[in-house]
Amino acid sequence: MPVRTEWLCRPRATNRTSRLRATRCSFQTEEREVSVFWTHHLRYYSVTCAWTLGRAKPVYSYSEIVPVDGPPSFRGQAVKYVYKLTIGCQRVNSLIKLLRVPFRVLVLQGMPEPPFPQDEEVSPSNPFLEEEEASRRDARPLERALDMLMVTTSRRCPQMFNITNVRGKVAKFCIFKMVYRLGEDIIGTFNFSEGDIPCLQYSVSLQNEEEIQQQYQRRPGQVISVTGYGRHMESCLHTASSHFSLPVPLNVTPGFSTDIVTLRWRLHFEFVTAREPMEPPTVLQNQSEVTVWAGAEHVDVDTFSWDLPIKVLPTNPALGSYMSHFTGTNSISI
Repeated sequence: MPVRTEWLCRPRATNRTSRLRATRCSFQTEEREVSVFWTHHLRYYSVTCAWTLGRAKPVYSYSEIVPVDGPPSFRGQAVKYVYKLTIGCQRVNSLIKLLRVPFRVLVLQGMPEPPFPQDEEVSPSNPFLEEEEASRRDARPLERALDMLMVTTSRRCPQMFNITNVRGKVAKFCIFKMVYRLGEDIIGTFNFSEGDIPCLQYSVSLQNEEEIQQQYQRRPGQVISVTGYGRHMESCLHTASSHFSLPVPLNVTPGFSTDIVTLRWRLHFEFVTAREPMEPPTVLQNQSEVTVWAGAEHVDVDTFSWDLPIKVLPTNPALGSYMSHFTGTNSISI
């Protein structure tokens, strides 16, 4: 995907020349005391311009292709990949001024094969577009990737799971799909009416796992780093069914893998169940007085957890840019 930028050269009162240099794109990996740096330099460009007061201010354009084999932007607990565009400006007989513009890169890795023939259109045809224009649009890699992304994440395939512990069945869980885009909501439902063991409480957390490859671990058997993004907790005693909704934030990094680190996503479940059956309160049909039911003060419980792997893919870059922490305008004075 090309990175485009424009700069406005504003030399002070002089008709001498000045040099403009750009650019560097770098990804950085940091771990413990010894930092491992992998820096990829794109081509350097230099522009020499002469401008005098009273004339129109020149504008220069620059574009570059982001490496297709590079990792996405990522700030983890042990590894960090950062992309920056470095622009240097210099007047004659003056010091060089540097401007570093950070930008975010989304990488689509592990894309499954399309469930349709390659020559079949993945989006409805637009009758207002000419045939040549439509073919040019479909030929662009970004458009094809977005079409594949929409098809993959829009297909629903409900999956059912029986949640059990050593004492018996607790509930039946249903999730409608296993692949999500950034910004989507993860929705799941529980059916406790089919369970044999009463469930007092459950919680669901969206987490990612950051696993460092063995040759880069600071010690053998280094523990996988886990980061949480949102949690849903609910009390469900005497509840027949329940559901939850967890949004996937737009500012997180989709799952990816490099020679240094692997990032995976999962849903982490925690359940609190009673060891003994608990009868629900009974209310007589002809009872006119208000009935107050008080829960048990002491209940012997068991706790257990379960991890369900899911896949998180990127979203449209235009949508992801709404959550960017960087401003769209940068300037440098020489």
